[in-house]
Amino acid sequence: MKRFALILLALGLVAAFSTTVFALDVKFSGEYYAAGMYLDKTSLNKDSYLKGTPPAIVASNVSTAFYYQRLRVKTDFIVSPGLKLITRFDAMERIWGANRSPVGTTLAADSAGTRAENENIAFDWAYVEYKSPIGLFSAGYMNYGSTGTIFGNNSAPQARIKYSYFIGPVTINTAISKVRESSRNALNNVITVDADNDVYHLEGVFRWKGGRAGLNANYYNYAGARPQLVGPYRRNYFLITPYVMAKLGPVAVQGEFNYLTGKDRSEDGGLTQDVTLENYSGWIDATADFKMFYAGGTFAYVSGNDPGTADKNEGGLINGGRDWNPCLIMWNYDRTNWAGALTGFDAAAQDTSMANGWFFQIRGGVRPVPELDIMASVSYANADKKPAGYLYNAYGYEVDLTATYKITTNLSYMLGVGYLFTGDYYKGKLDTNQLTNDYLVINKLTLTF
Repeated sequence: MKRFALILLALGLVAAFSTTVFALDVKFSGEYYAAGMYLDKTSLNKDSYLKGTPPAIVASNVSTAFYYQRLRVKTDFIVSPGLKLITRFDAMERIWGANRSPVGTTLAADSAGTRAENENIAFDWAYVEYKSPIGLFSAGYMNYGSTGTIFGNNSAPQARIKYSYFIGPVTINTAISKVRESSRNALNNVITVDADNDVYHLEGVFRWKGGRAGLNANYYNYAGARPQLVGPYRRNYFLITPYVMAKLGPVAVQGEFNYLTGKDRSEDGGLTQDVTLENYSGWIDATADFKMFYAGGTFAYVSGNDPGTADKNEGGLINGGRDWNPCLIMWNYDRTNWAGALTGFDAAAQDTSMANGWFFQIRGGVRPVPELDIMASVSYANADKKPAGYLYNAYGYEVDLTATYKITTNLSYMLGVGYLFTGDYYKGKLDTNQLTNDYLVINKLTLTF
């Protein structure tokens, strides 16, 4: 018995000394914001009234005012030097006191969870990152849709495998992204095959002191429409994006150009024709900073689809991106996400991302004290192509004024006012349709950590 106990003790010591001890470090970072918004009109259509006494509103175009918030937390679990598990979640993303969103399965535009899940808690990222002697490997749900400058970026979580290799000032990034999975599995009892949506990425980046330039090439193999009964097709296209960001003395310049080329190949036996895809977008942005004062301007373009070319698609597949919010009202994702689109006539709407348009902006700012930044901007936009039957192409002018005060290193408060002089594009197909201008007031408290 004694000998048996000694053997067990020896085996235990061997096991103890041969076991690797892991010291797990955890790092947190994130952002919390609480904001209040007043929107004078919830539509760009002018109110109309019934005849009689007193008048009664028929086409209601009311104002709205509410508070909203979001907590976003990123957590790095550092298992060992060069090896980590990275997660990120959004929580309590809701309008104060409002009804909860209905439970469903449609994901939010910028999340791996539904809107209802984000009102409680939804995890967006969960992936492993391994820094090996031959490069950086990542696998799991991570950020997708953001490359180069902020223009054209639509950040969202996506399942990906990514590899990066570093050679001095040059970085080479390769990745594959699974956008849609339609194979048969326990949750998808179907017989369709080869109807997935996949994206393949290759990017080269060159960095120098004060700037970087890159070329990003993506190949999209979208077969999700193949199983549909009417007009099945496979969509294949390349998206080529050169970009540059540089600081030249007091002037910061950035530019990006996107070229999309490909085809929608019909698979209904010749009943419908193939459609050639050719979209363009780009921007140039410059800001001259003289410490207390600064000034800058932006030019942006996104091609629109010509309604007279049924065999071609010249617009609609790429846009200015949710991440780029040039104004407080026009093409502002935050406003659209919380207050909804501003509708015009005949399906015209001012909503999330710049599309089918030309955009011009001049801006200037002053910092009377280091903690306070006051900026004013004037913007104009018009449509590149008018939809069939539309009479005008002007989206309108917008004047914005914002003031941001840095209370502490991590806490800031922003107050902003935006006024939109609505353009006649939103009249749609009838010149008799009446429009209204709109304005917005927003204040936002942001904590970063």
